[in-house]
Amino acid sequence: MSTSSDTADIVEEQRHLDTLYEHLDALREEASAQLTKALLQTGGTPADRSHRESATALYSDRVAQYSAVENGLCFGRLDFTNGASGETRYIGRIGIFDEDNDYEPLLIDWRAPASRPFYLATAAAPDGVRRRRHIRTARRRVTGLDDEVLDLAEAHGTGRGAHDGVTGEAALLSALTASRTGRMRDIVETIQGEQDHVIRADLGGVLVVQGGPGTGKTAVALHRAAYLLYTHRQMLSSRVVLIVGPNATFLRYISQVLPSLAETGVLLGTMGDLFPGVVAHREEPAEIAEVKGRAEMAEVLAAAVRDRQRVPAEPITLRLDLLDGGTVMLEPAVIEDARERARRSGKLHNLARPRFDTEIVHALSLVVADTIGLDPYADDPLGGDDAQGEAQLLDEADLAEIRRELRGEAEVQGVLDWLWPILTPQQLVAGLFASAARLEAAGADPRLKRAPGEGWTPADVPLLDEAAELLGEDETVLEILAERRRRQQVAYAEGALEIAFGSRSIDLEDEDDPELLSVNDLLEADRLAERQDDNEALSPAERAAADRRWAFGHVIVDEAQELSAMAWRLLMRRCPSRSMTVVGDVAQTGDLAGASSWAEVLRPYVGDRWRLRELTVNYRTPAEIMAVAAGVLAGIDPDGKPPRSVRRSGIEPWVRGVAPARLADALAEAVEREAEEAGEGRLGVLLPAGVFDDLVPHVLKAAPDAALGAEPDLTARVVVLTVKQAKGLEFDGVVVVDPERIVEESPRGANDLYVALTRATQRLGILHPGTLPESLHAVIGI
Repeated sequence: MSTSSDTADIVEEQRHLDTLYEHLDALREEASAQLTKALLQTGGTPADRSHRESATALYSDRVAQYSAVENGLCFGRLDFTNGASGETRYIGRIGIFDEDNDYEPLLIDWRAPASRPFYLATAAAPDGVRRRRHIRTARRRVTGLDDEVLDLAEAHGTGRGAHDGVTGEAALLSALTASRTGRMRDIVETIQGEQDHVIRADLGGVLVVQGGPGTGKTAVALHRAAYLLYTHRQMLSSRVVLIVGPNATFLRYISQVLPSLAETGVLLGTMGDLFPGVVAHREEPAEIAEVKGRAEMAEVLAAAVRDRQRVPAEPITLRLDLLDGGTVMLEPAVIEDARERARRSGKLHNLARPRFDTEIVHALSLVVADTIGLDPYADDPLGGDDAQGEAQLLDEADLAEIRRELRGEAEVQGVLDWLWPILTPQQLVAGLFASAARLEAAGADPRLKRAPGEGWTPADVPLLDEAAELLGEDETVLEILAERRRRQQVAYAEGALEIAFGSRSIDLEDEDDPELLSVNDLLEADRLAERQDDNEALSPAERAAADRRWAFGHVIVDEAQELSAMAWRLLMRRCPSRSMTVVGDVAQTGDLAGASSWAEVLRPYVGDRWRLRELTVNYRTPAEIMAVAAGVLAGIDPDGKPPRSVRRSGIEPWVRGVAPARLADALAEAVEREAEEAGEGRLGVLLPAGVFDDLVPHVLKAAPDAALGAEPDLTARVVVLTVKQAKGLEFDGVVVVDPERIVEESPRGANDLYVALTRATQRLGILHPGTLPESLHAVIGI
């Protein structure tokens, strides 16, 4: 590997880069013009409107993509040995072609098969590559070149060859040692061989990517999303790729990666975001979340639904207007028979309600008919002319009329709603948790009881989704709501047209001129309402976010080891094709409901039909820090192997014990010192949850601008987090406070400590009040 400062080389690459940006500007200008043209189009048939919406979405995406690749457009070059002069390929974020020269490729998309040697070629297996060049740029200017000569004869002659361990070593190490910014960066310039195999794996089936800390699991998953969208765009752009992360902080951390790869049509969310209309961010005790995550909660909810299909112990007395205030009795046996008939229909709870109503109303009509028939002196309740004093003989038409009137009786409707209520998932789950009696009837853990009105937690979302599957959605109700919404839009449009007509500016003498047209003459209210339909402007990803029943084209789950059995049920419903990428590390499982093995998680859904790919190289964590973390891993899994660190930092982790009374002051001193050492980088301070509020003021004393809270600003110079919040994140330096307490207070304490110790890219410090976990004793020489 060599770094080239040859002026001629830089001038050559600058000339090609200028050409690329000229083409990029032309592509962006053309896309902008087409977008403007589409936006200016109005009216037309439904097909015209559909075409306009498609064109608007297409050119909006293109403008966004061309803007997203402005920085780092071209980052590589391959020189091949074939031919007299050899072939040259430039590698970048998108493909650009010379339309005036038979579409000659000027820049090859990093995802195209022709780009693959840039990531896989080595001196031992050069794949025809003579030289691989990494092109460093700042905006539109070439700033430096790093060359790898893969031709062994040439490399021997020049003394310039490739490192046996990684490809693009100089570029990789430069990226690894650069200061963090609080946002994840893409690795498109430095993808390594084992990562490339994962990124380009086939779309179908479940792919499990197991990797220890620092192996780039998250970056690989995001680049895999970009690759799949490039390779299967026609299918995935309409069906959408869903990426599930552990928390909102993590999603903000990774949010810039896919846009930088020219991909914007992906839906990112946490488990708490996957039930439309519900905000589920409330914290709850770990042991309660674990109970909610158990697979048996599916049976609990099914029992809770059955429990809401009531059969009272005593008859119900109904006072009916149909009988002029007279009463009839609805017997428990009749209700039970109606319930069984409705259940045998095979329909879901809400969808079976009409069958239940029909059975009850039919039974009541017979009781009413008997009542009328037994009173020979009653006036004809059906409005006929039968004379008093004669027994009533009612035919089927009379019974039908009785049933019609019974359905209109408020008291009948009230009883039906009580016996077999139409329920939303929120009503079912909240009602279950609010009642000890209902929890007992459903066979649920009594610890789930909570006060009515408490907010939803992430562990509630899979339960709500399960409830929705058990209850069913009454399409009739949805149609009624849609029609009501349409009428509201029309009424709003009529008001807008009236205002427009009333505020017109016309001379009084011309008011009656029939040839003067107003907006009312040109546009009807219902057509104006149609044009304001919000759904027309929604992207596929936005529509998917609002639709609980959306079937995603591919689902990527990061930190997947944390998901409960109920969470997996939800995700499998969202992805009936089972096209999934599951990313995680079971050694880092922190939640009680999380996974201990991938086979255990996946067997109920795909049996043994899943693929495992392992990432074994640690790019983030230096060897000095990983040596400390390895001791903790040995306690978690004696057979587990820590990922091999690709570099040493030359900085040994420090461990400092202080008296408990001095912990807070020592923390302030450590934060001040480590923040200064981080320079332009970021410092993470990881505190035990139990003393978080007590220690935060002392951190702020040393770093008043430090970020903290449920959704901290990761771009701040110092960020204060619990270990759970820090999952998936990385910092230049990390201070871990009181690891013994982290182990004691966490559901899987050693796993959380392993996570905490592996967040740093350069420096690690451990501050403790006199005691350390056993797993740290050997590695620090105690």
